[in-house]
Amino acid sequence: MFVVTLQARAQPMQAVAAGCLRGVVGGARVGRWSTWPPRRLAVARGSRFHSDPTTPPKPISEGRCCASRRAPGVSFLRATLSSTAAAAADGDPSAVPPGERVCLLDMSEREMQQWVESLGERRYRAQQLWRWLYHVPQRVPFEHMTDIKREFRERLGQCARQHALGAERVHAAADGTQKITFELQRRSGTIESVWIPADGRNTLCISSQLGCAMNCQFCFTAKMGLSAHLTTGEIVDQVLRARELFERPDEDPATRLGNVVFMGMGEPLHNVDNVLRAVDILLHDKGLHLSHNKVTVSTAGLVPEMRRYLRESRAHLAVSLNATTDEVRSWIMPINRKYPIAQLMETLREEYAQGHRRGDKVFIEYVLLHEVNDTLQDAQRLLQLTAHVPCKINLIPFNAHVGTEFRPSPLERVEAFRAHLHRRGATVTVRRQRGDDKMAACGQLGCPGERSTPPRMRVPSAFRHAVHANAPRTGGRVVGA
Repeated sequence: MFVVTLQARAQPMQAVAAGCLRGVVGGARVGRWSTWPPRRLAVARGSRFHSDPTTPPKPISEGRCCASRRAPGVSFLRATLSSTAAAAADGDPSAVPPGERVCLLDMSEREMQQWVESLGERRYRAQQLWRWLYHVPQRVPFEHMTDIKREFRERLGQCARQHALGAERVHAAADGTQKITFELQRRSGTIESVWIPADGRNTLCISSQLGCAMNCQFCFTAKMGLSAHLTTGEIVDQVLRARELFERPDEDPATRLGNVVFMGMGEPLHNVDNVLRAVDILLHDKGLHLSHNKVTVSTAGLVPEMRRYLRESRAHLAVSLNATTDEVRSWIMPINRKYPIAQLMETLREEYAQGHRRGDKVFIEYVLLHEVNDTLQDAQRLLQLTAHVPCKINLIPFNAHVGTEFRPSPLERVEAFRAHLHRRGATVTVRRQRGDDKMAACGQLGCPGERSTPPRMRVPSAFRHAVHANAPRTGGRVVGA
C-alpha cells in the first residue's frame, strides 16, 4: 500500500510588537516593554536567528522564550513554537502529538485528500468529509455520515475531530446582537465573536487572535496584549458554530448568514497565513461557498502583509485609518510609526490599480474620537488622502469602555463630518452602534483580566485637553512622545 504523508510545515510566529505586547506564549509571560516601532520576533532558522517574514523559519523547541537586548535601552522578544504545534496548526495530521486527534477544520481540501490517502483511503473520501463539515446545517457525529463506510467512520472517531473550539456561551444584547464566547481547546483562553442581525443581511464578526499586539489606544482588546494566533480551524469554527446557533433556513430564510468580517479580537494580517487559509475555506465552492463580496478582512495597516493578502485573496479589505496626520495616528495607532499614512495610502493606490483588483473598493474605517480626529479639517484631509484610492468610508462612533481616556464624538459632530464628505462626492456611511450594552460593539471585545496591560502612548501636547485626565493609565509607564 502506498502511503502519502504530509510534510510538516513550520508556521512562523511572526512579528509581535515589542512595544505593544506583553508576551504570552504557551501560557508563560515573556519579554519586556520597549519603545515602538516593533521588532519582528526572531525564530531559529538553521543555527542562526531569523527575522525575515517572507520565508518560513524552522521552529525550535516549544516554551523557550527569553527577553534580550539588541542595543542599550531596547528590549525585544524571542518567541518560539515547537514543530509539532506549528505543523498541527497548519493542518498536518502527521505532526499531531500522540493521543491527540487531528482537527479536520485545519485542512485545505488538498491536504485532506493527502491525509485520507495516508490512512489507506481513496481521495474522494475527502470530498465526502468536506460536504459533511461545510454543507449541512448542523454537523453530525462521524457514525451518522452514512455515505462513508463503517470502518472508516470508526477510524475517524479515533483519530480526528470536527470541532476546533470548546464550549460557547451566548450573551444577548437589547438590540438583538449576540456575543458568543468560545473556550479554546488546545490552550487556555476565551475568544469572542458577534452575530449582528439585520433585515436580510446578518453579519458575523470573528476573531483571528487571542488578544492583539497592535496597542491601538482606543481599543479594549488591545489591553490584553497578544497571547496566541488562532489556527485555521479555530477561525473557521467560529463561522460554523454561529450558523449552527442562529441559522434556521428552513423555518426562516432571513436567518441566513450574509457577511463575515474579520473585525473581532486581533489583527488579522498579523496572523496572515491562517487568515488566508480560513478565507479560502469560506470562499471555496466545496467549502462554505460564500461570495468574495461578503467576506471582509480588516487591518491596522501592516503593509507587506496587506500586499500579500490583496494578491492572494479575492475577499475585501478594510483599513483602519482613524486619523489624518501622522502625529495623531502614531499616538492612537502605534503601528503608524512603522508604516506611516503616506506609505499606507500609496500601497492602496498601487494595489487597487492592478488588474486583479481593478474595480474593487477598499473600506476605509474611521473611528471618531471627540476633539482628536473629528474636526472638519480632519474631514477635508481625509478627502485628500483618499482622492486617488477607490474606497468607501465607514465612520464609526467610538464605543467607550472602562478605563478609556477617549470620548465619543457628539452625534451632531458625526453628522457634520459625514455631510462634509458626502457633499464632496465621497461614498460614506455611519456604522450603527450595536451590542454596546453587552460589550459586543466595535472595539469592546476581549477580557484583559488582571494581567499587566500594554503601556499607554504619550499624548501629544495639542490634544491633552481632549482626553480624560483622570482615566486609569494602566500598564505602568507611558512611552513614545
